[in-house]
Amino acid sequence: MAPVSSGRVRRRARGAKRADARARSTEDWWWDRLAPRGSGYHLLQADSMLLVLPDLEPTRARAHRRAPRRAPRPLTRGPTAAAKPRVKPRPEPSPDQGPDSGWGDRIPLEVLVHIFGLLVAAHGPMPFLGRAARVCRRWHEATSHPSLWHTVTLSPPLVGRAAKGNLKAEKKLLASLEWLIPNRFSQLQRLTLIHWKSQVRPVLELVSKFCPRLTFLKLSDCHSVTADTLVMLAKACHQLHSLDLHHSIVESTAVVSFLEEAGSRMRKLWLTYSSQTTAILGALLGSCCPQLQVLEVSTGMNCNSTPLQLPIEALQKACPRLQVLRLLNLLWLPKPCGRGVPQGPGFPSLEELCLAGSTCSFVSDEVLGRLLHCSPKLRLLDLRSCARITPAGLCDLPCQGQLACLVGGVGGITDCLLFTPSSLLAELEQLYLGLYMYDGLTLAKKGSPLLTQKWYHSLRELDISGQGFSEKDLEQALAVFSDTSGGLHPALCSLNLRGTRVTPSTVSSVISSCPGLLYLNLESCRCLPRGLKRAYRGLEEVQWCLEQLLTSPLSSS
Repeated sequence: MAPVSSGRVRRRARGAKRADARARSTEDWWWDRLAPRGSGYHLLQADSMLLVLPDLEPTRARAHRRAPRRAPRPLTRGPTAAAKPRVKPRPEPSPDQGPDSGWGDRIPLEVLVHIFGLLVAAHGPMPFLGRAARVCRRWHEATSHPSLWHTVTLSPPLVGRAAKGNLKAEKKLLASLEWLIPNRFSQLQRLTLIHWKSQVRPVLELVSKFCPRLTFLKLSDCHSVTADTLVMLAKACHQLHSLDLHHSIVESTAVVSFLEEAGSRMRKLWLTYSSQTTAILGALLGSCCPQLQVLEVSTGMNCNSTPLQLPIEALQKACPRLQVLRLLNLLWLPKPCGRGVPQGPGFPSLEELCLAGSTCSFVSDEVLGRLLHCSPKLRLLDLRSCARITPAGLCDLPCQGQLACLVGGVGGITDCLLFTPSSLLAELEQLYLGLYMYDGLTLAKKGSPLLTQKWYHSLRELDISGQGFSEKDLEQALAVFSDTSGGLHPALCSLNLRGTRVTPSTVSSVISSCPGLLYLNLESCRCLPRGLKRAYRGLEEVQWCLEQLLTSPLSSS
C-alpha cells in the first residue's frame, strides 16, 4: 500500500483540533451561562444529567471543572513560526482548602436520601442499599438513614430442589441479618418473609429485639413457625396489628396464642384455609379481635373439598368494625338461622365483600341478605360463581345509588325514597356477577335492568359474564348508561360481557355513552360478528371496536 502523504495527515490533525476547539468553546459557553463567576453556584456533571448546586464551600478555581483552553497551533512552519506559549502550572491547593473530595460529597445528604427513597419505593431496600453503601462514605451515610428501611422483604435465594442448598442460603442470609437488623431496622414497620423453611425463629427473635415499631408481618410459604415465637413477637412489638399467613405452615395453636396476646389491637388478618382454620375462627368468634377490619380466608388455586361452616350472626357480633370480608375459593356453608332467632347486628362498616370461587357456590339471596342487611357503605361486591344470587335479591340490598330515587318514578315510590336518610345511601362502585362454571343450573333470563337502574350512576366496573339474560333484557339494562340528562357521563370504565347475548347495537350504544370505558370483554358473544369477539384494553382499542361495529352490516340490521 502506498504511504499516506504527510500533508494529508497534518490536514486531518488540524481538522480534528479545530472540531475539538469548537466543542470546547461550546462547553465553556454553557458553563459560563449556567454558573457564571461569582454567582455562588457551581455545576456538577453526572452520568446523564447536569446539576446546578449552590456553593457550600469557599469559591474554588474553575480549573477543576474544565480543562484550560489551549491556544491554537500556528499553521506556518519553520523558524518564522511563533513560539509555543507556555501554560502556567496549576497552583497547588493551600493546606486550609484541602484536596477536592469529588462530586459525591457535594450533593446534600437530604438529596441523596430522597433519591434513594424513590429507588427503595420502586424496588425495595434490598439489595440496592447494601450495594450503594460500598460506593463512598457519603453514600454509606445516606443508606443508613432509618427512613429507607420502613418496608423490607427478605427471601433467601432458592437453590433448585436441594434442601441442603436452601438451608445453606438461609444461614448465609441470617448471618448478614445479625448485623443488619440491629443497625438498620430500628424503624422497621412492614416485614415480609418468603420461602423460609428452617430459620424463621432466629429471624423473628432478632426482629422482636430490635424492631419495636413493627406493624405488619407477612409469612409467605414459611415453615417451622412455633407458638412461642409468635407470642414473643406479640409481646415485644406493641404496635403490631396486621398478620398475613398465606400459604404458610403454621399450627393453629400458634395463631390462637398470638391472637390471645395481641387480639385487642389486631386490624388485619389473612389466613389460608386448612383443617386447622376452624380453631382460629373459633378464637375470632370468641371476641378476641373486636377491632378487626380486614379478614381474608382463601385456599389459593387448589379448592379445598372440606366445607367451611361459619355462623354469620356470631361473626357480626365478634367483629362489629369489619370493613373487608373475603372468603375466596371456599365451599362455604353458612349455618342456618333457626326459627325465632333475632336478626344479627350486621356489618355497618363493611365496604368490600368477596365470595368468589372456582366452583358453584351455595350462597343464596337469603344468605346474602343476612350478611348485608345492615351494610349501607358497601362499595365492592364480588359474587362470581354464585349462581343462586338473583337480580331481585341484589336489588333489596341497602346500598343505594345517589340517584336511586329515580328508579321508581311512578306513583308514590319516588316520594318514599326521598325521605331515606342520607347516612343510609352509598355508592356501589364494583359489581362482579360473572359465572364461569354453573354446572347446568337454570339461569335467570330477566332482571338485569334492576341492577343497572339502581347503580348506573356510581358503577365503575361491572361483570355479568356467563349470565343467561336475553338480548332484549340486556338492551334495556345497558341503555341506562345512555341517559346523560343530568349532564354527567357514566363512571363506567370496565365492562365484562363475555358469553352473553349482547347485540352489536347495544355494545355500540354503551361505548358511545361511556367515554371513560377502558376495558371491554366481548369474548364468546354469539350475537356479534366474527373478528370482534375478544377483549379490548385501552381507549384506542375500545374506539376501534366502536368503528367496526358501526360499519358492520349486523349493527345496521
